[in-house]
Amino acid sequence: MAYSLLCFWIAVITLCSAAQGAPSKKQCSDANLAIDGGHYVLSKNYNEGSVLAYRCPHGYFPYPDKSRRCLGNGMWKPSPRKKPRMECRLVTCPDPLVLDNGSVFPNQERYYLNNKTTYECFSEYTLRGSSSRVCQANGKWSGGTPICSRDTDYCHDPGTPPGARRSGHIFNIDDKVKYRCEGKLTLVGSKERTCQQNGEWSGSEPECYYDYTYDTPEDVAERFGSSLKNNLREEEEDQHEKKIRLDKSGNLNIYIALDASDSIDEEHFTKSKEVIKKLIDKISDYEVSPKYQIFFFATKVTEIVNIADFYREKGPTLDEIKDKLDVFEFEDIYVFGLGDDVWKEEIDEYVTHRDGEKHFFIMQDMQELSKTFDEMLDESNSVGLCGLHKDFDDGRQSTIVRRQPWLAKISAPSNCMGSLVTPRFILTAAHCFKFGDVAEGMMVDLGRYREKVKRYIPHPKYNTTSKVHEGIPEFYDYDVALIELVRDVHVSLPISLRCSAYTIKVTSIFLLVCFSSTEQILLKNQYERATFMSPRREPKHVHLKLGAARESCIEDAKKAKNVTVKNARDIVTDNFLCSGGIEPETDYVACKGESGGAVFVERNSRSVQVGILSWGVKNLCTDSNNNKVLSDESSRDFHINLFKVQPFLKKYLGDGTKDYAPLTFLD
Repeated sequence: MAYSLLCFWIAVITLCSAAQGAPSKKQCSDANLAIDGGHYVLSKNYNEGSVLAYRCPHGYFPYPDKSRRCLGNGMWKPSPRKKPRMECRLVTCPDPLVLDNGSVFPNQERYYLNNKTTYECFSEYTLRGSSSRVCQANGKWSGGTPICSRDTDYCHDPGTPPGARRSGHIFNIDDKVKYRCEGKLTLVGSKERTCQQNGEWSGSEPECYYDYTYDTPEDVAERFGSSLKNNLREEEEDQHEKKIRLDKSGNLNIYIALDASDSIDEEHFTKSKEVIKKLIDKISDYEVSPKYQIFFFATKVTEIVNIADFYREKGPTLDEIKDKLDVFEFEDIYVFGLGDDVWKEEIDEYVTHRDGEKHFFIMQDMQELSKTFDEMLDESNSVGLCGLHKDFDDGRQSTIVRRQPWLAKISAPSNCMGSLVTPRFILTAAHCFKFGDVAEGMMVDLGRYREKVKRYIPHPKYNTTSKVHEGIPEFYDYDVALIELVRDVHVSLPISLRCSAYTIKVTSIFLLVCFSSTEQILLKNQYERATFMSPRREPKHVHLKLGAARESCIEDAKKAKNVTVKNARDIVTDNFLCSGGIEPETDYVACKGESGGAVFVERNSRSVQVGILSWGVKNLCTDSNNNKVLSDESSRDFHINLFKVQPFLKKYLGDGTKDYAPLTFLD
């Protein structure tokens, strides 16, 4: 039986703004603490034990000190000085003029933020890595290490990272190369590497870090050599890039250690625990059952969760685990260091070093680590996983779209919304189309892409005029339609109408939204919290009224304009869900342009669609209120319950005789 072992160490050295506390007998002075171009924050004002951290604008770093600590004698360590005065300096990147057998342009004494370098090899040498690089705000060069090599030895030339010096220029079996970093740079990675019989180098590629260098979430996601995926197996074809894959039958053991030292303030320790919970929640999204062991450590290790609990027998100690690592087919130890005072060299000794992988990451703060856990869990080929989605955006449109990549805006020619349910189909409302509308000229906007429409298919029972003679001028029962696109969409992340392994295999992309196997699981409470989206991708929260609460909700349908019937059920059939009003909280109302949009609920970090926006009793929206309008006591919105129109959806989406991949529904 093969096992996979993951170890995570969250070392939190993050500092917060000033907090009140009982003053010590001796306080530290505020003299000479100011920094030109920046500011500082204090963890405990000027009291003993307080940590002062300097903050600079993006692309700058504090010099000559990053932080100070207030000692019991009332002195700061290190001591502030009048000269050199504290200032924010422009970020520089390590010296790239270390390329063997080639040239670097331009040749400069220092390389500052946004400086660009290009690389050329001498004749008979071939360039591997990046031909040009840019100095980034985190103190690292973009791209990969350029290497000029003839590759005539047994192992390839391992190169020399910027800011480093390498000894060893013969690359045959058992030959070694050694690295050191120049000046005030710290080496992260392997100091010594050996050419192995498999043609790969032992250890991991070294890097040289300044004390202000950090890894971005994108760095971590890209460099995460052992990505968490959907099958737990070791890739046979490429050992040096093996990946951990998750499935329901895999064996995954995860150890998490959290620094609980006195230097960690309560606020950031609490945030650390929340990030750990998020990591565990993310892994649980994959419907696997990993076994966890969690430690809090300071000078003494406190066991919180013992992995043996999962086996119902006494578990091994950490030393025993290390002695018996041959039980595991492979093991990985990761460390995430946060903040200003991460002990790079000391910690780097404990992490896993493997060619082509990186296991030690230095990040700015807890928010960046949280974003990383969104980036690093790669669901691209997940099978049997439903409803996974990204939780983080940084305000840019490209990242906002990732939260609801299935969201579609339809020009038909009236403006509506919809949801991508397969690579070929959009789900929306039938009333978005009028008699005589043709597909030519219709467009579907999926955020960064616009797609043409092949045809639209309204529900055959949809007929707005069928009850005019009964006093209902517009009847919206079966207000559902499908839009078939001209081509499959492979660049977006679809919403799924049913959880199934086959469905997800077909799409080959992770799914944001899906249905549970039963309506009762999702719509079981009297007031079920749900959400729909505005065209601006703003969430609008409502409460679906179910059971006894539904009766009073649908009664207000009789207040719709020109409606004269006395029985609300004549207007609102069992095919509708109802929201709006002020109970149990005031709901948002749907506005013009939002018809056809997805109504979804959240379950275990998954968004699950249950309805389609159809019609409302009142129009409370105006151009001036930004379409984010709260309901009044009798304002109601009605949504087609997708569980009631499954036969229609199955007929078209599940048809395996067409030129598009069918969707498999679970009963």
